[in-house]
Amino acid sequence: MKKGYFAGIVTSLLLTTSILGACSSNEGADGKSDNVSNLNKTGMPIVKEKIEVDGFAAKRFSSQDWSKLMLWEEYEKMTNVEVNWETVSTEVLSEKRNLKLAAGDYPEFYFASAFPKTDLIKYGRQGVFLPLNDYIDKYAPNFKKILDEYPSMRKGITMADGNIYGFPAIYDPNFEALHIGTPWIMQEWLDKVGLKEPETPDELYKVLKAFKEKDPNGNGKADEQGWGGGDGIAPFIDYLRGTYGLNKQGTMNKNLDFKEGTKEFRFVPATDEYKELLTFLNKLYTEGLINKDVFTTESLQFSTESSKGIYGMLSEIDPATLLQLDGYVGVPVLEGPKGERAYNAMTNGLGNLGMFVLTDKAKNPEAMVRWMDYFYGEEGNKMFFMGFEGVTYEENGDGTVKYLDSITNNPDGKNLDQAVSEYLTWPGGYYPGIVRKQYFQGAEGKEASAVNAEKARPYRIKDEDILPGLNYTLEENDKISTITTDVQTYVDEMTAGFITGKQDFGKWDEYKKSLDKMGLQTYLEVSQEAYDRMQKEK
Repeated sequence: MKKGYFAGIVTSLLLTTSILGACSSNEGADGKSDNVSNLNKTGMPIVKEKIEVDGFAAKRFSSQDWSKLMLWEEYEKMTNVEVNWETVSTEVLSEKRNLKLAAGDYPEFYFASAFPKTDLIKYGRQGVFLPLNDYIDKYAPNFKKILDEYPSMRKGITMADGNIYGFPAIYDPNFEALHIGTPWIMQEWLDKVGLKEPETPDELYKVLKAFKEKDPNGNGKADEQGWGGGDGIAPFIDYLRGTYGLNKQGTMNKNLDFKEGTKEFRFVPATDEYKELLTFLNKLYTEGLINKDVFTTESLQFSTESSKGIYGMLSEIDPATLLQLDGYVGVPVLEGPKGERAYNAMTNGLGNLGMFVLTDKAKNPEAMVRWMDYFYGEEGNKMFFMGFEGVTYEENGDGTVKYLDSITNNPDGKNLDQAVSEYLTWPGGYYPGIVRKQYFQGAEGKEASAVNAEKARPYRIKDEDILPGLNYTLEENDKISTITTDVQTYVDEMTAGFITGKQDFGKWDEYKKSLDKMGLQTYLEVSQEAYDRMQKEK
């Protein structure tokens, strides 16, 4: 799994918040479905007589046929629940899921569909998404145990009317390599050009320029590239946020941080520091030190290109795991122009809240809550991420598990994600459930990623300094929802424009005035009220 995937999910909208209100609470399911008598309350199978359920899901690998995938075939045998899957690629997920809802042609449940909070509250209020509170209490012991252990997560997934409408992605707060990690740089190339690991933006520029111009791979061709990434420009920006003094309260509210020395919000993309960060990225981009297609390439496309070993620095996860390229090490956290050296792109571990949703068409909601809950428990967690003993993994004498050599050193030359995807669905980062270190052996579970995280750890912000997602009332949400959508679209467009040079930095003041005209000050005032209220409720 790539950090970029779940970071993008967590912050897919500017409004990465929960929406809390004073309206009366419907505590969830107030009755039982007609088919509850077919349910086994514990153990397997989940239902006595086989049932068929219609499900919609996003997948990273378009070649996957979920109706024939081992994970779902075996789970069907265990549970007596057969899922009729409709799957779409992650690239068109938002469009496809929203079209089905608009047409009323939606399934009984959505899986790996990454609904933003605004959709959860919208369709929850309309009665399209079922409230899950009572179902969780009665039929989801594994998930409930996690919520009891982390009360802030329960608060985070609760919507305006007091209801929970989705099962989230959770990233174990103790699994540091999931939360901390810098880009990767080719050590051999550094040695070849006679430079040490960069410690500042200026040193990074010199390193990337040397990679581009001094033929560090020694093939006599000018084919080397500088810094590359396949998940857009966000990972580049996130790595540099702390270097330029941004997001000292973390990235749960990515576009907000405090004015220095105060508890008053400012809008990060309108700050001088953000302009300075973009100016640096513009220098790299216009001199060809960042891949030119960074704003348009897709992850799999970039993986194919970068697997040729032509990039000296990558924003991907450990290239040894993802691309089977050895020799990359973590880049240091850089010291910025004002002496700041921090890794601030941190969250509290709660990912997208709408990864599993039941609709009002669900005929067996109790069974499907049990079906989902299994993956939050230890055995289900192991099956979801490790697969099946003797097929994808083996168990060591001490009880630990590891992938078989056919997965980690695939005879057909497939990388880990590709080999795993022949059996399982987790590669790509779209899933409900919890990621635990003992059962996650993607790149973040490898020693190299642990070393990278340890290297960056002295500069990471403290957990207590991470500001949770703000909780807006229904009235506040109605007031700012259109503003946040319009502002985020404009920020994304202008960020790309400034970096590529299509927008002149001389228009920065004009850019800020345009943000104000869109209602930015209203958004800041409402957000400040939400924060102040949260402080009083502590």
